Amino acid sequence: MKLNSRLLLTTAAAIGLASAVAAQEAPAPELPGFDTVVATVNGADITAGEVMLMRSRLPQQYQQMPDDQLFDTLLDQMVSQQLLAGEMKDHPPIVAAAVANEERTLVSGLVLQDVANAAVTDEALQELYDATYANAEPSREYHAAHILVETEEEAQAIVDQLNDGADFAELAKEKSTGPSGPNGGDLGWFGAGMMVPEFEQAVTELEPGTISAPVQTQFGWHVIKLEETRLSDAPALDDVRDELTQTLQRKAVEAKIDQLTDGAEIERKSSSDVDASFMSDPDFVK
Repeated sequence: MKLNSRLLLTTAAAIGLASAVAAQEAPAPELPGFDTVVATVNGADITAGEVMLMRSRLPQQYQQMPDDQLFDTLLDQMVSQQLLAGEMKDHPPIVAAAVANEERTLVSGLVLQDVANAAVTDEALQELYDATYANAEPSREYHAAHILVETEEEAQAIVDQLNDGADFAELAKEKSTGPSGPNGGDLGWFGAGMMVPEFEQAVTELEPGTISAPVQTQFGWHVIKLEETRLSDAPALDDVRDELTQTLQRKAVEAKIDQLTDGAEIERKSSSDVDASFMSDPDFVK
């Protein structure tokens, strides 16, 4: 059989009009178990689980392809890899190190997944929501527009035009260098901490319908118009469910690691004990 592992990423999409026709005439194949052997190469087994993991590592665009289009090609590639691997009888230390890293990463990830999932319950979500938002004061939000230019002189000239009756939105479309310019400078609604400090400070000092003097930030010089303000109520639980879930999971993971660290016997070296340049030495693995 001719192996086509090199063509995996270029021919997988073209596998099999003939196989599709044959599949209509043959009995439907059984779903294998994780440990089902799907190939044996000189006594070394390749299992369905190994094929599944190989598929999971493909680039995202190839993971969208039908499984039956990928199976034969992936298995061809794995057979080729096993044949090549069989040529090396004595494995260098890098092989054992890579296997140890892979096992450590996989197993620790499974443990953390269990910890994170167990931390998220309806009761825990409600408790964290209440602690975060139940007694929170309504926050002030601002709806503003701005015109961004490079120099203070340009900004002051725009202020003068506005004071003489020019239309803010039209001037923004004409003169603003910011991405909101084509939209008349409109920035929509924002709250505390969402703008750079100098901009936020200027906005909070304005009355609705008024414009600012030129304001300098890291982006240039701004002329700001405050359209309106409002008080925002606490969000509904469903609106912040994802945020609360991430917080619960993060805290649970941190607590688990702290617990294990406190109860473990750990001996380790630091960079003061080891010349860390070995990590970037290409000859280190030879």
